[in-house]
Amino acid sequence: MRAVNSHFHWYPKSVFEALCRRTEAPRAKPDPQGGYEVTPHEGVTRCDTWAAWFDLDAMLEHMDKAAENAGIGGDFGVVCTTGPGGAFFSETDAASGFAFSQMWNDQIAGACRRYPGKVWGSGVVPMQDPKRCVDELERVMKMGLVGANVPSTIGAYGKTRIDDASLADFYATAEQLGAVLFLHPTDVVFPAICDGYNGALYNSLGKVIEVSIAAYRLVLSGIMERHPNLKVYVSHTGGALPYQAGRMDKNSKAAKLPMDPSVYLRRMYTDTVQPHALGLKYAIEFYGVEHVMYGDDYPCWNAPAALKVFNELGLSNEDRQKILCDNARRILNLTEPSKHAVAA
Repeated sequence: MRAVNSHFHWYPKSVFEALCRRTEAPRAKPDPQGGYEVTPHEGVTRCDTWAAWFDLDAMLEHMDKAAENAGIGGDFGVVCTTGPGGAFFSETDAASGFAFSQMWNDQIAGACRRYPGKVWGSGVVPMQDPKRCVDELERVMKMGLVGANVPSTIGAYGKTRIDDASLADFYATAEQLGAVLFLHPTDVVFPAICDGYNGALYNSLGKVIEVSIAAYRLVLSGIMERHPNLKVYVSHTGGALPYQAGRMDKNSKAAKLPMDPSVYLRRMYTDTVQPHALGLKYAIEFYGVEHVMYGDDYPCWNAPAALKVFNELGLSNEDRQKILCDNARRILNLTEPSKHAVAA
């Protein structure tokens, strides 16, 4: 059985090296863990990487070894997404966000060409500049990427939300092009109430609540209603959405949606990034097996541990095949190279 990891983080090192050559924000500098401290705008510096994020060959080797040990063929395809660092491109100034988005997307597309049928990728767009955001989404899709990563907040200090009216053309274009929008937690929201305890509060609750609120804004704003074919991927088994969907139906009448909010939530897609079999089982039941794709958040988590939890579910072979491979190919429109294709 071929497997596809739909939640996989590889970062092109060249983008960070370019940031390191700058003296003014946005800028970066290496840190002792082999990652980078990134300053998107003055007054804010974050570090969410270490050496493992940048070595694509080693990462692919890790995935293939995990697949072989798990008895699923020793061949893992991956879909590169940005993870927490994706907020950078919409958080810095508009001109830099656009320039570094293009640099990043070119590198992701290059990796896809080097590993045809093995590596796919999603792009980034500067959402603080709605016009360039649409332009770059169109370019991303023309390059063969599968969609774009969407942060929960936009602009310095998160002054704009992803349901802002200025982004109407972006969502319409994403629906028209069949682009998948990846919602992933960032390191921007909730630090004030999730401080201390060596990150336990923030990593365990703050991040999944953040991505849940971002996704729910797409529902309450009517974006999901206006765009019935919009593909939204909510990472980390949907965060809090499946567990609290009934509460949302109960408390969201003021939005005056024609259907219960949970109907729109179930139209979204999710992954298997959940280190608890009971939670993963419920997410699959909530979204439906056709809407769940295997993902392990590597290198933040890892394939052996993720597959161990997945195997605890005791799914039928048919449902395993859908989640491990078929759903990603269908939802993300993953293509195989032609027999005569030559890697660039």
